[in-house]
Amino acid sequence: MNLDYIVVGCGLSGIAFCEQLKAANKQFVVFDNQSQQSSLVAAGMYNPVILKRFSEVWKAQEQLNLALPFYKRIEDKLNVTINYSFPIYRKFASIEEQNMWFEASDKPKLEPFLSPKIVSNHNANINAPFGFGQVLSSGRIDTNVLIASYRAYLKQNNQLIEKPFQYDKLHIQETLATYDTISAKHIVFCEGFGLKQNPFFNDLPLNGTKGEVITIKAPKLACDVALKSSVFVIPESDDLYTVGATYNWEDKTNLTTEDAKQELVLKLKTLITCDFEVVNQVAGIRPTVKDRRPLVGRHPKHKNIYVCNGLGTRGVMIAPYISEKLFNFIENNQALDAEISIDRFFI
Repeated sequence: MNLDYIVVGCGLSGIAFCEQLKAANKQFVVFDNQSQQSSLVAAGMYNPVILKRFSEVWKAQEQLNLALPFYKRIEDKLNVTINYSFPIYRKFASIEEQNMWFEASDKPKLEPFLSPKIVSNHNANINAPFGFGQVLSSGRIDTNVLIASYRAYLKQNNQLIEKPFQYDKLHIQETLATYDTISAKHIVFCEGFGLKQNPFFNDLPLNGTKGEVITIKAPKLACDVALKSSVFVIPESDDLYTVGATYNWEDKTNLTTEDAKQELVLKLKTLITCDFEVVNQVAGIRPTVKDRRPLVGRHPKHKNIYVCNGLGTRGVMIAPYISEKLFNFIENNQALDAEISIDRFFI
């Protein structure tokens, strides 16, 4: 089998890079055994504002300009619904926070994303005496449906290999990468936290951060927007809501914990006052980087091995952006921005 690319990983970055290859009529296969869960357990929010300090997400507008049409094309191609747009209501803790919001909404880069009007709380089941600030251009990508549908699409086209990628089977020549009976011009690793086991890139400063989320059933809450205080509350369907997320820098397993569940429940009870039932809990390791920028680029010695990783907590926004940058770097010799290139760690 002679191909243009081998892609390792079918999470958000892997899917986004595959779409670049599809658009360019490149021949490829994808290795994925679903060992990494960060994309599957992600809340899937796209949010252009850092709500803790009311500041712009890195390259927010540029990312959204690519991401929203990207997910629309996938919806059309796979005949699924994955993009649910809704505003985020950021709970104010005080009058001072309201004033900080007004100041932020006047800034040119934040003006498109922050409504200058205070939203009063009229829901008796929500504790928000100072009201909310409304974030615009926000919503949720259903990453579970996205990944399951895309894997099925690849499988139907005989492009999915559902086995662990064994690094010792990879043989690198100057212009060719060979794995068993597969030969490809390039190989791209999109493994998430699995990169820590990758002998070609495990020296990169990928710091896995465990995140856990719960799903609650709250029939009386009756809320159709996302709420943000010390936790996110994201509406789904049938009175279900995703609540997250925790941050654990020590535990590197995908196992759920009672401590995380209790942390989320206690924080949730400061926001909503109605009864609720926890009906599910999931955990995954986010591929985070110490400088909070993605890991994109070519191996310093092997010129046909690449990485597309380090999406952190905002993968649904970042993945289409960095996949396009990497594709243009490989195929069109367009330089990578210094802030995302892995060269920043080899200088």
